[in-house]
Amino acid sequence: MADTKKPLLIKRYASRRLYNTETSDYVTLEDIAEFIRDGREVQIIDLKSGDDLTRQYLLQIIAEHESRGENVLPINVLNDLVRSYASHATSMVPEFLQNSFEMLRESQSKMMENMTKANPLTGMPGLEAMRAQQEAFMKAMAGGLSSMGTTAQETSEDEDGDDDNLDEIKKQLSDLQDKLSKLGK
Repeated sequence: MADTKKPLLIKRYASRRLYNTETSDYVTLEDIAEFIRDGREVQIIDLKSGDDLTRQYLLQIIAEHESRGENVLPINVLNDLVRSYASHATSMVPEFLQNSFEMLRESQSKMMENMTKANPLTGMPGLEAMRAQQEAFMKAMAGGLSSMGTTAQETSEDEDGDDDNLDEIKKQLSDLQDKLSKLGK
């Protein structure tokens, strides 16, 4: 099993193909974006020169998502970023952005923690499935880059497992409705 604490090393060959050193296969920018959405850090190195290309590729991923209409960065923020490169504020911008995103992650984490602690219904059937859906939704919202661009193959693979999950959720919901109706009597 790969060590998820250390960055996933991606090597860029002279042909500009990207190679995942853990799985020994080629990857795309979308694959790299998916690794990051799943919480994995990546490091992209040019095989010939040894240069770290991570920043360049992460910016390219963001630019591609923005060009497809997945606008996460408002125009005024983009303008301010461009202005920061031309001013003395450049030294403050990276630290400010880093602190802002850390606060966002902490707030999201605390909110999810409070949802499970403060909810007296945590032991009820079906609640765990709803909580998992809420966490996935919050992750997608806070991550900024949605994972809505799934391929047809991924969608068909997911649908097979979804039928089983849907039946289980329906059963749990039915049980929950029965229990609630008994409490109301």
